[in-house]
Amino acid sequence: MHDVGVKGLFSVVIPAFNEAENLHVTIPPLVECLNDANIKHEIVVVNDNSTDNTESVLLKLKEQYPCVRHVKNSPPNGFGLAVRKGLQSFLGDAVIIVMADGSDSPQDVVAFYRKLQEGYDCVFGSRFISGGKTIDYPFHKMILNRMANNFIRVLFQIRYNDITNAFKCYRRHVIAGLNPLLAHHFNLTVELPLKSIIRGYRYAVVPNAWYNRKQGVSKLKIREMGSRYLFIVLYCLIERLFSRGDYKIPKTPVSVTEQEI
Repeated sequence: MHDVGVKGLFSVVIPAFNEAENLHVTIPPLVECLNDANIKHEIVVVNDNSTDNTESVLLKLKEQYPCVRHVKNSPPNGFGLAVRKGLQSFLGDAVIIVMADGSDSPQDVVAFYRKLQEGYDCVFGSRFISGGKTIDYPFHKMILNRMANNFIRVLFQIRYNDITNAFKCYRRHVIAGLNPLLAHHFNLTVELPLKSIIRGYRYAVVPNAWYNRKQGVSKLKIREMGSRYLFIVLYCLIERLFSRGDYKIPKTPVSVTEQEI
């Protein structure tokens, strides 16, 4: 990742593994929404070693939308590794992580960008505060989600209630300040915000919507991810308890909006 990004350029990183059915539906409204908001942007799609025709779909989208570019993630594949590839490749001075399956709202992407312009280092989404919502969220995943997030809240003594939500926005200097990143899979969604909070970056929490995918299947394998999430949580907890502030940035204390409550 370059030390200095393109000033005023907002980067959208989209990890994609076998998402050919969704990308041609997800990207056009996102581009249209950002254009309507007059936000200079790029959309970086990371092809995570897809075995379908994701590559050909991306080539067609690139022809239609000049703001779209794609990079290939080197094997092995994994959600976290794909996102990390995107975070190494984006050119803007801020970045947001968006799912390829259409679960995130383009309007929320714009809202996060606007909130970031108020002076925050990060903007975190929550589906479980006033104004947030989930549409067709699988019941068993909802139960596990709330248990995991409440466990993290108690462990780290924070009020933010949707740490596992991948939909988050960061300034470039924050991403640089979180390295080295360890997570290879969906546990990256926990590593990024927890390190941001522990290291003292200023963040705001705003509501966002989540919609279940219409095509394809979710790549999250709950049985495989439990130990990986726990590893990252404990790793971050060790940093918080024993690092004596060695990684904390010398800035003002964390600032949180009232919407987090």
